[in-house]
Amino acid sequence: MIFIWAFITTGLFCAVAQIILDNTKLTPGHVTSLFTVLGAILGFLGIYDKLIKMAGGGASMVIANFGYLLYTGAYMGYKEQGILGIFTGLLTKGGAAIVGAVVIAAILTLFFEPKD
Repeated sequence: MIFIWAFITTGLFCAVAQIILDNTKLTPGHVTSLFTVLGAILGFLGIYDKLIKMAGGGASMVIANFGYLLYTGAYMGYKEQGILGIFTGLLTKGGAAIVGAVVIAAILTLFFEPKD
């Protein structure tokens, strides 16, 4: 059943993003930023935790999860170290996602050429 919820959850995120792209003048970068902030807000409200439990990988693979990771890292840093911990903890959970994206992008540039 978790596979069905994962498919539905990811599909809804993608459908909303496509509707925003089709009906507004926002660029993909704007929508990416919007979904990152949305993930942080849903994490703050406690909704994203429930979404991950319900949909598993369907909720943890979309860009909103990056915002959630940033929020949880900052919150954990705040709980452990106070105000300064917000900044030091910000990338503790999201750091692996950033490094992974950079490494994969570097590898893909070896095989593909950009279009003009």
